[in-house]
Amino acid sequence: MFGLFNNFKYKQVVVVREDLKLSKGKLSAQVAHAAVSCAIKAEKNKNKYFSDWFSEGQKKVVLKVNDLESLLKIFNEAKSVGLITELIKDAGLTEIPPGTITVLGIGPAPEEEIDRVVGNLKLL
Repeated sequence: MFGLFNNFKYKQVVVVREDLKLSKGKLSAQVAHAAVSCAIKAEKNKNKYFSDWFSEGQKKVVLKVNDLESLLKIFNEAKSVGLITELIKDAGLTEIPPGTITVLGIGPAPEEEIDRVVGNLKLL
């Protein structure tokens, strides 16, 4: 069974801002918001990518950037090459002000397409 997971062709990534210093719980919720939002958008707009990604086991990778400027640069690049993207803005009920952009979801899409945009980023 584990051999199956070595041959992913599709993935989804979530890029996290390190400068916000979110608690683990808050960060987990933001990452989940991005993953779900992107999956729903992909199912509607890029159904082949979604279906293949879903049937492969829904690979997800969480990466990090230093700040909002870096996050927005990646967002613009991903969007310009046609990848599914979703910026997550916090409601501001707990740790950070309302409207703060916390994470960026990208994909699902073929790994090589996503890696062209985020291949230089480090894992969280």
